[in-house]
Amino acid sequence: MRKCVFLIASTFLLVWGCGSKTNPALPEADIERDPPFQRQALPGPSGGFVLAVGGETISGEEIITATMKHFKDFAQRSSFEQFARQARGVLEQLIMTRVSDILLYSQAKREAGKDVDERLDKLADAEVRRFIVSFDGDYAKAEEALKKMGVDWAGFKKLQKKMILSQSYVSSQLPENRPITYSELMDNYNSMKGEFPTAPAMLIFRLIDIEVAKVGVADPNESRLVRARELADGLVERIKSGEDFGELAKEYSHGYRRAFGGLWKPVQPGSLAVPYDVLADEAEKIEQGQIAGPIEAEGHIFIMKLEEKRPRSVEPFEKVQSQIEAKIIFERRKKAADEFSAKLVQQAKLANKDEFIDFCVEEIYRRSTRGK
Repeated sequence: MRKCVFLIASTFLLVWGCGSKTNPALPEADIERDPPFQRQALPGPSGGFVLAVGGETISGEEIITATMKHFKDFAQRSSFEQFARQARGVLEQLIMTRVSDILLYSQAKREAGKDVDERLDKLADAEVRRFIVSFDGDYAKAEEALKKMGVDWAGFKKLQKKMILSQSYVSSQLPENRPITYSELMDNYNSMKGEFPTAPAMLIFRLIDIEVAKVGVADPNESRLVRARELADGLVERIKSGEDFGELAKEYSHGYRRAFGGLWKPVQPGSLAVPYDVLADEAEKIEQGQIAGPIEAEGHIFIMKLEEKRPRSVEPFEKVQSQIEAKIIFERRKKAADEFSAKLVQQAKLANKDEFIDFCVEEIYRRSTRGK
């Protein structure tokens, strides 16, 4: 369900434009002076409920339209009770985010000064141009994209003005960054190692691969396995006596790299297929230049010489320090912004909010299952 919530929330916030939760709190009076809930005189179950806050309204029809396509399939597969249990939390989250955005913008506008509209117009025009450029300057394609978002050019510009002002206000309210300690940096580096580019562990080895089924025997009654073991033991002794491993591999190995003296190309330990996967475990037990074997595995007897063993490596701290610092600053600011948002939502004591959400849930389910 988390995936469903994220998908719906992402699309909903794209439609509304200002979906940030980084909102500071407003005085209680700014909320209480607006009628918190109204029902317009619209016929029947037509989405006529509205939630009024900060001089704006959130209509049931807007919420329903923004979420219908994401809820429809789920509604058709579920009973109303199942649907309501899942959908209600999603809708409440979306509605409270919208309430938070409205109040934030209202506060930001009051504190912005008299010439704010002129400044916002210029900044919003720049965003419009940037949006068109993102479609290689094709005005028609950009306009088509806006239609899919459910807005026209005027609505898009208005949306940008709200976002610019709200984000600027949030930024001005966040605390100054305190110094980052070395211990903070190292703690984050250790926890983030998996996110940095890494060089995987690597093995380079030579292999004499004796396939039991291919070992020749003079007597049909002689065991090929016994003969293969004798051959492998003899080869190990010859290698210890100083004979060249590569030359012995060319003569006695049945492996596909025998022509190269049994030298395998570099491999990652976890990529070896059965029965060769046992070689990775054996390589962990020896050092470069040492011999492992004989090793029996599913019809094979291996003798391995470890040429090189490279451990997995990560980017050193010095190379990623700036990324870590940026992450710490981002998380600090996000925490402060979330605290602003929490206070704002806590103050927004909206009467009949539950009734508004229930109406949206019922109407979405009714429209989704109509004629099913």
